[in-house]
Amino acid sequence: MIIYKTEEEIELIRQSALILSKAHGEIARHIKPGVATIQLDKIAEEYILDNGGKPSFKNYNGFPFSLCISVNSVVVHGFPSNYVLNDGDVISVDAGVYKNGFHSDCAYTHAVGEVKPEVKKLLEVTKESLYLGLEKAAAGNRLGDVSHTIQEHAESNGFTVVRELVGHGIGRNLHESPEVPNYGRRGQGVKLQEGLVIAVEPMVNLGSRHIVQEDDGWTIRTKDKLPSAHFEHTIVVRKDKPEILTTFDYIEQAKNS
Repeated sequence: MIIYKTEEEIELIRQSALILSKAHGEIARHIKPGVATIQLDKIAEEYILDNGGKPSFKNYNGFPFSLCISVNSVVVHGFPSNYVLNDGDVISVDAGVYKNGFHSDCAYTHAVGEVKPEVKKLLEVTKESLYLGLEKAAAGNRLGDVSHTIQEHAESNGFTVVRELVGHGIGRNLHESPEVPNYGRRGQGVKLQEGLVIAVEPMVNLGSRHIVQEDDGWTIRTKDKLPSAHFEHTIVVRKDKPEILTTFDYIEQAKNS
């Protein structure tokens, strides 16, 4: 069942999303060679708690951390660890915030130092595919219009889209209906209506689209061990275009400071 949100509920999600976006900016300031990924988790958790939120992911179905940190060939759901970032790595940081009874969800993939040109392009194209997909998230369109646009942009640039993992509705629960695939057909799927809040999150691979799950029961890696990228926004469907509730602005400011 799809739960459409009132304007009051959307405002509460917006407040959650602001803390989350600022937490991402705080994390971005610390992403550089020599930093252990567990340090990023501690920074995020402290920032979220200090600003009146709770990390959505911590203890979610037993997940033990505040962030999903996925380095290089890890697609999503990676554990923060004592792994120290190296020049040339890519790191996806996925976080959620729970505040006022509502969740928000957002992910960004960072290049650490200088990365290979094809990896830089992977990050650029995945981010572009998110925004191109979001342009289709207007009332009256179908969910397949969003999914198809993401797939088309990624694949036309020579990359592949992960199919087993999808975006999702979000609100009082971290994961709600509907599922939001990153592949599909135009004109198919749920008809989009105002008040639908969803997390759209392209996961795009440099090599093949196939993935494997590691023995920890969480970490998802590319089968060919080539890099993957992941970007995500929480948005609300509006009449002519979506309202993007999370923002990458704080990340970009941190990178440029």
